Amino acid sequence: MQLKTNWICVLMVLVSLPLVAGEFEETIEKEFTVQPGGLLTVKADLGSIEVKTVNANQVRATVLFRSRKGNEKQFLEKIKELDVRFEKNDNEVIITAEYEKQGNLWNRIGKYVNVKFIVEVPEKFNVNLKTSGGSICVDDLKGKAVSHTSGGSLHFGNTTGSVLGKTSGGSIDLKDCKGDVDVKTSGGSIHIGKVKGNVDAHTSGGQISVEEVMGSIDAGTSGGSIRATITEQPEFDCKLTTSGGSITVTLVENVKINLNAKTSGGHVKTEMPITVQGHISKHALHGEINGGGPELYLRTSGGSIYIKEL
Repeated sequence: MQLKTNWICVLMVLVSLPLVAGEFEETIEKEFTVQPGGLLTVKADLGSIEVKTVNANQVRATVLFRSRKGNEKQFLEKIKELDVRFEKNDNEVIITAEYEKQGNLWNRIGKYVNVKFIVEVPEKFNVNLKTSGGSICVDDLKGKAVSHTSGGSLHFGNTTGSVLGKTSGGSIDLKDCKGDVDVKTSGGSIHIGKVKGNVDAHTSGGQISVEEVMGSIDAGTSGGSIRATITEQPEFDCKLTTSGGSITVTLVENVKINLNAKTSGGHVKTEMPITVQGHISKHALHGEINGGGPELYLRTSGGSIYIKEL
């Protein structure tokens, strides 16, 4: 395997004995001295990525290869086809894993070898992560988190800073974020926990649930229901749309909004007092809650809309 770096502190390559019959493992480990506020960049043609934080001014990277099938010789030959490189430029650590040969990456390597990048960074750090075939997990980070995968799920936990996530084939799970959130998936559900910021969440094929947002919400799905809770007065308009499910919004008692709700395939029901002017329809509801404020825009083509009080 070719290893290239501009600056290396520690390098260790280990080939273990079989874990069990027919299973083999190899690791690459590197360590870099950095300062808080730096950037970790990972660009991988294959593999999952996991980022953790440590109380140290270091980036510690482990690339783990584990066999799926085949013998030890085949395993070692396959991992040599993935060119893994490490480099450090100023306060940025860059990890690159590229497939050098022609052909289908999954058939050549993926079905034989499981690849995982495990990286420890200082608590105050930024990450820019991209993989063409695996999940991405980021926890306990105080910095900007950018993640993009073409074939896996995204997880963000206890982050402070903006989150930008995109996947072409997996679910998105975000818990306890202090910062704005922008997440998109082409084929999975989205679950968002407590967010102190604005949320933009869209999926083409799954449900959306938002536990608690202290900012504006713009969420949409083409194939599922939406559930959201707004616990503080929004400063901007909120928009929830779905083509194939119900919408349930829970509002704190004193929130001030202009409700604009309409469904083509169900009813609109509210637990909160609302001031309505003009025509009242069971399929639409327009009016002021607590005197009015930013617009809460709700649309569904295939379900009912429920407004509940927290």
